[in-house]
Amino acid sequence: MRFPFGVIICVCLLNLSQFANAAEPELPKLLIGYNEHRTNLPGGRYANIVTNRAMIVQADGTDRRLLAAELADVDGSWTQFAGWSPDGRMAVVGRGWENAANAEWEEQHKTFRFTAEGWLYDSYLVDVAAGITENVTMVDRVSFYNSGLFFWQNDATKLGFTALIDGNSKPYRMDRDGRNKTDLTQDSKGFAYGFSSSPDGSRISYHENYQVYLADADGTNRVHVETGHPFVFAPSWSPDGKWLLFVSGEHYNCHPHIVRADGTGLKKLADRGGYPGVIEFLDVPDYHGGSSDVPIWSIDSQSVFYTAKIGDNIEMFQIPLDGQAKQLTHTAEGTLHYHPKPSPDGNWMVYGSKRNGVRNLFLMRLSDRKEVPLTDVPTGHAAMHAYWQTRQR
Repeated sequence: MRFPFGVIICVCLLNLSQFANAAEPELPKLLIGYNEHRTNLPGGRYANIVTNRAMIVQADGTDRRLLAAELADVDGSWTQFAGWSPDGRMAVVGRGWENAANAEWEEQHKTFRFTAEGWLYDSYLVDVAAGITENVTMVDRVSFYNSGLFFWQNDATKLGFTALIDGNSKPYRMDRDGRNKTDLTQDSKGFAYGFSSSPDGSRISYHENYQVYLADADGTNRVHVETGHPFVFAPSWSPDGKWLLFVSGEHYNCHPHIVRADGTGLKKLADRGGYPGVIEFLDVPDYHGGSSDVPIWSIDSQSVFYTAKIGDNIEMFQIPLDGQAKQLTHTAEGTLHYHPKPSPDGNWMVYGSKRNGVRNLFLMRLSDRKEVPLTDVPTGHAAMHAYWQTRQR
């Protein structure tokens, strides 16, 4: 089944310049990468996932286009926007493929079955201006499933990613050209992901079997972050490198916590009020249950953005490290917000919101909480997982 791209590409994007006047600051002159997919096709998860496509759009809503279309030119394949290079010139795009028979088995058994015959997932670097794609995870391949690609902080000659090896997910580091792939948890048999490097590049963090670990950049001197909770998930470094943010608690009942960079000083920042921490991204039954909706740092490292349940809504909040939370969105009953991300200058937020039954992306100017729409996909479609382009240097 090929992606019915004509259905989506004809949808009009809103030009956000109509919402501004001369006295107001302009929107950032940056691209935003994100994903579009169908949500209501019959057949369950696979039928909708294979429609996913990596997209880019200017922050003012113009120049919306498909990225790396050639990566999804065979049946059962899709693309996924996953990040930017430090200079903003390269996009990180995942390319997935699954055998239809394997997908049918998964749907019947309500679980994943990852095999080399049934799956292939690689991570690409895409030169946005030139349109050139580079599959860095296929070089000296270590796995048929390679995801989570990122540029090593403070060292653009290195990349990090996560590879599925003998049923376990492991953090790897490699050279920019894809060579010298190194397993950073060689002695561990756990399932690790949520992998990233610290801002100075000297340390790493990840979660393994739902516990968070810190280590040196080569994987040595590993430290378990002790929380006393069975579910600890999605660690992220503060931009200044002083703190680590994650959710901790029970599965589907976990809340934003922080520790210092050495793993000490555990502090619960906020309570999500019964929100399980996942946003359903399909309108048909999905055996996997949705997309993780985790807290994220402000650009100045002084506060955290997160989503929490208020009545029947999932609203967006900001909380200082030493203060009280403030509610950023106040929307109609039944509205869901998800995946907030601040702009590089810290003045704007891009996030998802399900209003009138449709998942679209919005921008908010944080100074006055004014909202403007970024996408306008119709019923049966979704726009999700937005990433601000890094400022070009």
